[in-house]
Amino acid sequence: MRVYNFSAGPSMLPLPVLEKVQKALLNYDNTGMSVMEMSHRSKPYEAINAKAEDLLRELMGISSQYAVIFVQGGASTQFEAIPLNISKSKKADYVVTGIFSEKAYKEVQKFTSAKVIASSKDKNFSYIPKIEKSVITPDADYMHICYNNTIVGTRFRSPVDTGDIPLVADMSSMILSEEVDVSKFGVIYAGAQKNLAPAGVTIVIVKRELAENPSPQCPTMLKWKTQIEQNSLYNTPPAFSTYVAMEVMQWLKELGGVKAIQKINEEKANMLYDFIDNSKFYNNGVEKEFRSLMNVPFVSPSADLDDTFVKEAGKNGLLTLKGHRLVGGMRASIYNAMPVDGVKSLIEFMKKFENDN
Repeated sequence: MRVYNFSAGPSMLPLPVLEKVQKALLNYDNTGMSVMEMSHRSKPYEAINAKAEDLLRELMGISSQYAVIFVQGGASTQFEAIPLNISKSKKADYVVTGIFSEKAYKEVQKFTSAKVIASSKDKNFSYIPKIEKSVITPDADYMHICYNNTIVGTRFRSPVDTGDIPLVADMSSMILSEEVDVSKFGVIYAGAQKNLAPAGVTIVIVKRELAENPSPQCPTMLKWKTQIEQNSLYNTPPAFSTYVAMEVMQWLKELGGVKAIQKINEEKANMLYDFIDNSKFYNNGVEKEFRSLMNVPFVSPSADLDDTFVKEAGKNGLLTLKGHRLVGGMRASIYNAMPVDGVKSLIEFMKKFENDN
């Protein structure tokens, strides 16, 4: 029996994609083998690699000014790859709006004189701080933000205006969930295990000029230039994860693209937030203006009830609703693959649990 998996990642994948992958698992495209078995130097895999890039470019409107690479190590590896690839003056600005942007800032201090120019930690990351131009370091190599904060459930509503300073964004938990103007960014990176694929592949979209002169101390495997020159095939790539990402992007294209899925995501999120806001039992602590479309944290009147909620929800086929250990409560991650019916089922359970308690 299929369940509704509200995990923040790895997360559920679209059922049509899983069925397609299952069908091709033993014999992909009449090759007589699985994608997991084939050489990354083979023509069939080169075609998968190329199609994945083409689909991403089409779905996000990525121009030829940008390189697209598929790498390993998760988004967290990019915390260090970023300064090693694009930091020249050893100055960088960071906006800290959650746990992952805090981790990114911690890592960058090994390589640069980075500083936090804005933070929402004063209110437990429940909002996105306003970034005045006056606080931006004039000669910074870049500014880093986390566009959607998985743990606390906040998001930027639009890119930060950084002028001539490249904007770098971690989009791991919202890539392809809403329309984004790529031209406003110098670098976009995202782990695929939330909206795109199984864990294993990380996408980096980088303005080509920024990848030209990595630091001499940058390891070969972290150099974007290395992967750009080798079409993401410098070494054995996370082939199966990239293949599934390709199939998910094809599914999204057939659905109507990012514009279409954004409409569905807004419907799901509005439905759930409206229920929580009209309840006297549940509470979401995020300022409404900054609420995430993808991750909806909430609490009941007590920690004991939170624990009971998670257990009872699991018995009803609503899994992985326990909130992150650092914030507690519950969290419903409603990524692209989560159907509207899944959110409706969650709301029905929430109603019953509220009435019973």
